[in-house]
Amino acid sequence: MQIFWVLMGLALAAAMIFSFKRARRGGLTLVSPSSPDAADPADYGFAREEELDVRVPGPDHDLMDALENVQRTGHWRAASALLAATPKDGERRWQRVQAFGGAAALDLAQRPGEGAQWLKAWRLEAEKDAGGAQVHAELLVQQAWRSSGGVGSQDHRIILEEAREACRKASLLAPGDPVPVITELAIARGLGYSEAEFDALWARVIDVAPAHMGAHLAALHYWCEKWHGSREKADAFAQTAAARAPQGSLLAALPLFSVYENMPDTVLVSDFGKTAVVSRALEGALYAVHQARPDDPMLAHVRHLLLWFLVGAGRWAEAMEQVRHVDGCVGALPWSASEEPAAAYAVARAMAVAGYEANGGSPATLPH
Repeated sequence: MQIFWVLMGLALAAAMIFSFKRARRGGLTLVSPSSPDAADPADYGFAREEELDVRVPGPDHDLMDALENVQRTGHWRAASALLAATPKDGERRWQRVQAFGGAAALDLAQRPGEGAQWLKAWRLEAEKDAGGAQVHAELLVQQAWRSSGGVGSQDHRIILEEAREACRKASLLAPGDPVPVITELAIARGLGYSEAEFDALWARVIDVAPAHMGAHLAALHYWCEKWHGSREKADAFAQTAAARAPQGSLLAALPLFSVYENMPDTVLVSDFGKTAVVSRALEGALYAVHQARPDDPMLAHVRHLLLWFLVGAGRWAEAMEQVRHVDGCVGALPWSASEEPAAAYAVARAMAVAGYEANGGSPATLPH
């Protein structure tokens, strides 16, 4: 998908000087932002680029409050209390553990040797707190991916080995909690588990969280061609999960993530949304979104990826529907794969607005 980000980068560079114009027949051109023809996302009440939150895919006010408390005070109890009150089944606990671990990893990267003191204190003062153990394991995983030697280096493997031991300890503190074993899926990918080893790990995941969307996304990475599988294996994994998805599950959207992860670098933006494979995956994801609970924590993840594909396919009204639901938070694929997530999202959003208006849409016609 590198070519996509090259093209998006060119679009971003142009958007710094120009805005997208409402053109005839649904086409898009570039004009000055002051032009009366320029499509302006602000007309729809969308957030300014600098206001976009790159930390989370969708609103989680309790998480944001706890994170801000921890970072402001340096104390861990707000994080511990939030995780203790978050049910172990479902997606939200895993997402919150990821967020706390990511915040600690970023703090350590910015202040080596000094950052994330709150997590160090948490582990020292409450050694048997399952939440703290899970956040520590997640921190190590994220540190491994940020290691200076890169993926496959000795540093990378050493940190992942430490993370695996941390997952084992976290599992002992909370038997039946799926978070530690889901965290190990990323470790398995980094350490290159054999297929037999990964299958054994996946069996443990399925035993405690058979319909966990986040776990399936983590496992999908392993089966992709760029890691330890192939396009065929990744597609088979995604299709099987979608076919077995219970009513209302977002697992029906998994084939769209497989298409994204296995997309050839040579696919052009104007072409990739037109193929039968992409169209089928899009329809499956749209069906999943329509059937899902409005409060499903993974719904925003699916909507973000849908937006990316729908813009590429020129399906502007459906793209705007996704923007309407996700605008404000951009901590999800595909934006998180960019060095500038907010900018990447803002370009796609501007294209969606321009395409929508080129086909007769306006702020008055967009549902609220």
